[in-house]
Amino acid sequence: MVSHLFFYQLALITLMWLFFLLFYAWPSERARRPPLAASITPPRPRSNAPKPFAGLPQKPSCALCEQDILSPQAPPAVRPDPIPPPHRRSRTVDTSQHFCPHTGCRYRGWLGLGNLRANGHPSGGPWRQFHCTACKGYFPEHHGTLFHGKQIAVELIVRVLACLAEDLGIRATARVFEINPNTVLQWLGKAVDQLQAFAHYFLCEIHVRQLQVDELYAVLKAMKAGDLSEDEAIRRLSPSPHWVWTAMDPETKLLLVSDVGTHTLAMAQRVLHQVAHCLAPDCVPLFLSDGCKDYLPAILTHFGCWSHPKRHHAKGPAPQPRWRPRPELLRHGLLRGSFIPSKPQRQLRELTRYRSTLVQDHARTLNRLQAVLEDANLKLASVVTDIYGVSARAMLAAILNGQRDVETLADLARGRLRAKRDQRTV
Repeated sequence: MVSHLFFYQLALITLMWLFFLLFYAWPSERARRPPLAASITPPRPRSNAPKPFAGLPQKPSCALCEQDILSPQAPPAVRPDPIPPPHRRSRTVDTSQHFCPHTGCRYRGWLGLGNLRANGHPSGGPWRQFHCTACKGYFPEHHGTLFHGKQIAVELIVRVLACLAEDLGIRATARVFEINPNTVLQWLGKAVDQLQAFAHYFLCEIHVRQLQVDELYAVLKAMKAGDLSEDEAIRRLSPSPHWVWTAMDPETKLLLVSDVGTHTLAMAQRVLHQVAHCLAPDCVPLFLSDGCKDYLPAILTHFGCWSHPKRHHAKGPAPQPRWRPRPELLRHGLLRGSFIPSKPQRQLRELTRYRSTLVQDHARTLNRLQAVLEDANLKLASVVTDIYGVSARAMLAAILNGQRDVETLADLARGRLRAKRDQRTV
């Protein structure tokens, strides 16, 4: 028989087990206490302001800049001493605007140094001859121009180029002036070379405040030099798609760069490289573009500099230099994306568009009515100005009812139309 002490011990163990179970399972005051508001970290508000440009770890590459570094320009030649004038009668021909073109002459390319003498007109020609006293050479005054070596009249060449500038074709120009089309093509090539040399000489050290860069998709007549003969080039001069890249000053309308190529980053680098050569070293204009993504790295390549970022921590390695735009450059944005006008403005737009649609429908209805009347041989518009007016509608209603009498129809006129009763053309 089990002793009653055993049951007492079992009850005590059960009570102790319940005590420990309630102690660990019962929620405490800390758990029931609501969390403090300060413990919740509010989200950081995001700013819509544009972030400053951090810069690039290296300078963007430009093929033309690398080519200039590999083949640097030769240093400028030393200016020779002027030649004193001879002790004789002074000459009346001004030679200060000409220079000696011979390669071995020390005075080649220098103006107004007194080394040139006028030598008359050989064989009675229209061009004067010059003599260089330094190298003892002779050359005509039109040397290096489009007219050098041509026996044809200067006026004819000028007229041919004027026709080409007015978008007249090569063959059409040749037919008008009765010359060979290959000759016209040669003159055009010479003129292009001379204009490029002229622009390269004069478009330098320019100061502008604004510069608008843009690319236009156009259809040009182009051919690759050296790939075709002259006859085949004239035959194959057909429209082909190209992008025309331009850089122009919007204030003075001065066209600094005009180039033709593909719509790529390399072409944008090429255009900005030419712009950098045309501008003065201290000129940094305000660039205006259509938002093409290739302009930013191109502008940054030619108008950027190395800068050292500020150090934000006292310890650790120093920040590496970054390629950033020059301080004179400013970047401005236009309207942000997804611009939605206000509700009143949207309603006004809908009403305006609906009114335009109604006006167009009314005009189309009048045109159809006029066409039906013309097909029926009813010349009502020659008498009535507005065929949709009161008098015209009364006449049309009478005609539809079977009325064919001219006098009766004329009596339906109202207002000023009564003065035209004698013009019975129905």
